Amino acid sequence: MTVKSCEKIEKSQVALTIEVGAAEFEAAIEKAYQKMRKNINIQGFRPGKAPRKMIERMYGAEVFFEEAINIAFPDAYEAAVREQELDIVGYPEVEMVGECTAEGFTFKAVTPVYPEVTLGQYKGLSAEKAEVKVMAADVNERLKGLQERNTRLVSVDRAAKLGDTAVIDFEGFLNGVPFDGGKGENHSLELGSGSFVPGFEEQVVGMKAGEEKDLDITFPEAYTPELAGKAVVFKVKVNEVKAKEVPELDDEFAQDVSEFETLKDLKADLKKKITEERQQAADRAFEDAVMEIAASNITAEIPDAMVESQAKQFIENFKMQISQQGIPYEQYMKLTGMDEQKLMADAMEPAQRQVRMDLTVAAIIKAEGLDASDEEVEAEYSKMAEQYGMDIEMVKKYLVADQIKDQLVSRKAIAVVVDSAKAEKKAEKAEAAEGEEKPKAKKTTKKAEAAEGEEKPKAKKTTKKAEKAAE
Repeated sequence: MTVKSCEKIEKSQVALTIEVGAAEFEAAIEKAYQKMRKNINIQGFRPGKAPRKMIERMYGAEVFFEEAINIAFPDAYEAAVREQELDIVGYPEVEMVGECTAEGFTFKAVTPVYPEVTLGQYKGLSAEKAEVKVMAADVNERLKGLQERNTRLVSVDRAAKLGDTAVIDFEGFLNGVPFDGGKGENHSLELGSGSFVPGFEEQVVGMKAGEEKDLDITFPEAYTPELAGKAVVFKVKVNEVKAKEVPELDDEFAQDVSEFETLKDLKADLKKKITEERQQAADRAFEDAVMEIAASNITAEIPDAMVESQAKQFIENFKMQISQQGIPYEQYMKLTGMDEQKLMADAMEPAQRQVRMDLTVAAIIKAEGLDASDEEVEAEYSKMAEQYGMDIEMVKKYLVADQIKDQLVSRKAIAVVVDSAKAEKKAEKAEAAEGEEKPKAKKTTKKAEAAEGEEKPKAKKTTKKAEKAAE
């Protein structure tokens, strides 16, 4: 293999002209013969036993050239990349140069490479940062959530009301004939939840345990083709009516749901947790904002292959999330009317931002000479083992040291930007009226709230932001 030329071209690509000589091509032709001969029949020889010279005489010397080129190309290309010390980030576009003969062939490979990055300003940046406030209404809202989670359902001897749960048997009939999927027994239906076909729950309201009733229902036009717009009859029997028993918010409630003796102490703890959550959300938002500014300040010709690769990774992550929720990916795509092409198009913009962010972090690491010691890596392993209640050796099994080291060094790079940045105060609208859309910082808080105070695994925060955008 000989590299005839290596030329840098636009968008961080390199054009390699590579020559494969006679000896290398002959070795590839022999491999092609060994691979192809079993499918070549020559009279007088058993299948796969015909000599190479005999095959070439009958079909021409070029009979194995195409397969030989396919065999020789990968090794020649990889050797050229190593020789030129190229940091490739995608697959090459290849074309032949001139004719292929027994003396070899020449090809041109245009391949994307890691771009040269020039940092702009990344220290002393400024961005808005929410001023965290926690009002009494915020604490009461959290208390209400605890109250709802500890609400019980108790049987009542009265007619069902909206908000009650009716335990019912039901069967649906179309023109007097039962239809598929229209039958259930001892099904718990919360009246007013909207989980059944429109008009069903409203007609169960007022029924008592032991009562039976025929419900006239017309299915919506936007329904399964077999039932769309059809008038049906549901025969319903109420087996039991259950009402919510909501606990009183008092000291006894505090003792039942927490380690605190009084409601006052529980409220104080909730206020502390909400404050911590909102502070973390504000810190993350500020970090994201200044890192976005730092990323926008770099100069780099980013190859399309890097962005496409990141977009594909976002889509794979999305598929995994969907499957973890128990929804088959293909079914989700049909329900939402999405297709792969649209999904890819939507992922390109956040992928572009993420690639710029990663390039920025890498450039800061290089500029600042950042590294992580073996002691720091080991300390991170111990921290993660304690956090997730796992044996440290088990953590090491799932996360290799290089991954931990990369995370630590990336955090240091982000800290260089954040610690030198100036925060401009931005009042957080903590007193939003009930039912009003919450500020974005509060939305983040709700996500953290779902984990009930559990610390999240620490990863590249810039990555999380871009993945949210891709979703």
